[in-house]
Amino acid sequence: MQQFFVTGISTEVGKTIASAIITEALKADYWKPVQAGDLDNSDSHKIADLISNTKTVIHKSSYELLTPMSPHAAAEIDGIQIDIRNIKQPLTYNHLVIEGAGGLLVPLNDDDTIIDIIMPNYKVIVVSRHYLGSINHTLLTVNWLKQKGYDVYILFSGDAHPTTESIILKKTGISSIGRINEEKVFDKEVVKKYAAEFREVLTSL
Repeated sequence: MQQFFVTGISTEVGKTIASAIITEALKADYWKPVQAGDLDNSDSHKIADLISNTKTVIHKSSYELLTPMSPHAAAEIDGIQIDIRNIKQPLTYNHLVIEGAGGLLVPLNDDDTIIDIIMPNYKVIVVSRHYLGSINHTLLTVNWLKQKGYDVYILFSGDAHPTTESIILKKTGISSIGRINEEKVFDKEVVKKYAAEFREVLTSL
C-alpha cells in the first residue's frame, strides 16, 4: 500500500480538492496531521463531503488548532507546542492520502516544518497553481523535495497556462499526474470524474 503526501506551492492552491480526488481514485484513507482553524468545517469534513466510496476511513488529526494561522502560531494561541513525535501515521492496511498544511516550510514549532513530517517512503504530490511567482515557488518546492530524495510528482490546478507548465516540467524533469481545471462547483460528481481520469496514473506510481 502506498502513502501519498499532498503539499502545495502556497496556500489556497487546491490541496484539499486534489486530496479528495486522489482519495476517491484509490478509495484510500485520508489523514490531515495538523488542522488549524475552522474545526467545524475542517479539511477532513470537506473530504468526507466530496468522496463517494464507502471504503475510505478519515483519520483524526494529530493536532486540531483553533486559529486559521501557521500551525506554530495557532498552537501558541492555544497554549500548546506541536511535538512532531506526537504526529504518528495512523495504522491502516489501505492506501493513505496525507494532506499537509500550506507549503513545505510552514513552521510547526521553532525547529520543525511540514517537510519534517514527510516520511522517506511517501510519494509527494505537489499541487501547483499558476500566479505571478508560481514558477519560482514550484521549482523551489520540487527541487527541495528532490534534494531530500523524495519521489515527487506534480498536479496542476486551475486554468491551463502552457508556458508556465512546460518550463516547470522541463526544469524539474518530474511527471505530471494531470490537471484539475477551474469548475463552477466541486462536488461528489466532479470529484468522481477526476478520480476516474487520474486513477490509472495514480495506481501506476
